[in-house]
Amino acid sequence: MDQPTPRDQIYHTPVMVQEVLSWLEPAALGWIVDCTYGGGGHSRALLERYPDVRVVGIDRDPDAIDEVPDDPRLMVTEANFRNIGGIFGRGGVPDRVEGILLDLGVSSHQLDTDVRGFSYHRSGPLDMRMGPDADRSAADLVNTADERELASIFKRYGEEHHARRIAEAIVQQRPFHETTDLASCIAGAVPAAYRRGGHPARKVFQAIRIAVNDELAGLATLMGAAFDRLAKGGRIVVMAYHSLEDRIVKRAFVDRARTCVCPPGLPVCVCGADPDFKILTRKAVRPSAAEIESNPRSRSAVLRCGERIQ
Repeated sequence: MDQPTPRDQIYHTPVMVQEVLSWLEPAALGWIVDCTYGGGGHSRALLERYPDVRVVGIDRDPDAIDEVPDDPRLMVTEANFRNIGGIFGRGGVPDRVEGILLDLGVSSHQLDTDVRGFSYHRSGPLDMRMGPDADRSAADLVNTADERELASIFKRYGEEHHARRIAEAIVQQRPFHETTDLASCIAGAVPAAYRRGGHPARKVFQAIRIAVNDELAGLATLMGAAFDRLAKGGRIVVMAYHSLEDRIVKRAFVDRARTCVCPPGLPVCVCGADPDFKILTRKAVRPSAAEIESNPRSRSAVLRCGERIQ
């Protein structure tokens, strides 16, 4: 008889689980905050590997926390990770913790659930909201923003070369209410040669999703707060899935670990900077070939880890 599929694998297949367990091992005697619970894949792995760990899971998507394991070491709450400060000092959670984990991007459940409207391959309502805290849907954005704003969003958040052409076509053909209708409009707006390099809607859908959920601003806010919530020796592990996310994470790590903040051009350092953070991953860690083969959605993931040293 087949064994039932674990809830975390139904919702989302967690990426680089063994790498996460390894980098967070020093935190396993204390509290770890899983800022992107996402069905609990990484949290479950931490609880199974480390008997003394305590995990706080947060996620802005109610579907992600629909079923939570009955484990006294686990607390899960619905929240946007940009508001991470609200979980500390409550319910036994200390003001500083031994580990923080972020698995960014969109979950398999969100991509594969038609009514969520994240996928350009599936017909569904043009929504893309990761949680009820999002102010507007993708349809609201696409059908009301002017051509210049749409082009700016596609260029900034999707790094789309044909942003202006696509924005012009959308404004001319809107309103849009279905994902596949918008995807067809995008495909028709770009040169035929461009369509041969993969679905032309991929970058635009990414850009719309980021704008709807204010993802990059939320990440920047979280990174600014997370370092101060780590105890001495505490570690932060972040997995990003596109260059815009990873750029924010890398810059936050570098800025926090900076040993000198003197103006450029001074012959010697006079600032006396004493960093409280150390970068542990000199280069971003990527999934193994075996993991990419078994879970193609892990292909773009990059992992970075750092440690608070004082």
